[in-house]
Amino acid sequence: MNTIKTMLLMMFMGMLLLTVGALVGGIDGLIIALIFAIGFNFFSFWFSDRLALAMTKARKSTPHEQPTLHAIVDKQVAMVGMAKPTVYIIENTSPNAFATGRSPQKASIAVTTGIIKLLTPQELGAVIAHELAHVGNRDTLIMTMVATVASAIGMIAWMAKFSLIFGGFGGGRRGGSTSTFGIVGLIILAIVIPLLATIVRMAISRTREFQADATGAKTCGDPHTLANALEKLDRGSKQVPMESNQAISHMFIVEPLQGQSLSFMNGRTMMKLFSTHPPTSERVNRLRSMDSGW
Repeated sequence: MNTIKTMLLMMFMGMLLLTVGALVGGIDGLIIALIFAIGFNFFSFWFSDRLALAMTKARKSTPHEQPTLHAIVDKQVAMVGMAKPTVYIIENTSPNAFATGRSPQKASIAVTTGIIKLLTPQELGAVIAHELAHVGNRDTLIMTMVATVASAIGMIAWMAKFSLIFGGFGGGRRGGSTSTFGIVGLIILAIVIPLLATIVRMAISRTREFQADATGAKTCGDPHTLANALEKLDRGSKQVPMESNQAISHMFIVEPLQGQSLSFMNGRTMMKLFSTHPPTSERVNRLRSMDSGW
């Protein structure tokens, strides 16, 4: 079900991109939108992992430096039958972790010093299993593609906004005022479509977190251990928030930007719509309801 939902949401995201292109310039605009998407995805495919690691100031970790951490990773990759990812350390007291890489053969896992201190070896193993699930499920690639399409939509919309203001979309200025069609087009391009793209991107991210929780729980063999880890991480990240660029916040196992919410409309509803992660309580409930008797 999570996979089907992800596919449908990605198709909708693609339709939004084509709609932006068509509204801006008809067939020519649609072609330009496709070129933008291809260019963004090409760059992200090759360089997004390096950018994410650089933005978090992660550094490579050796087995000599972190023998326990590497032993945990070795155990989990052996259980899942995957090549060992490059292990990185982030010097940050906020407990968190993320995986990146365009394929299981080119993957990396980064953990903060805070998560190493907070969790037991068993709980940390469950977190590593969750991150390996992201790699195995190709979530790192999926979310990179989704993020780049959303960025392309935002950039085209930003460019269109100025051309609409000065170029008169749908007839331009008539008698000193923008036509009704031009105003509607401006609102759709500058506000509605980018907002929809962001909401869809967040929905895909939340769906992939549920999938990684389920896969990781099966890999480590105990969903309750992963549930315990998530509860600790949720509390820990609230006590010690992690400063992180919003562009990569979806990559972490728990939301690093804890406590940031929208102050308009219904705060709880809006926070859920624009959250990169499902509520921790919902993730924990799903894990605890899984059969742990395998």
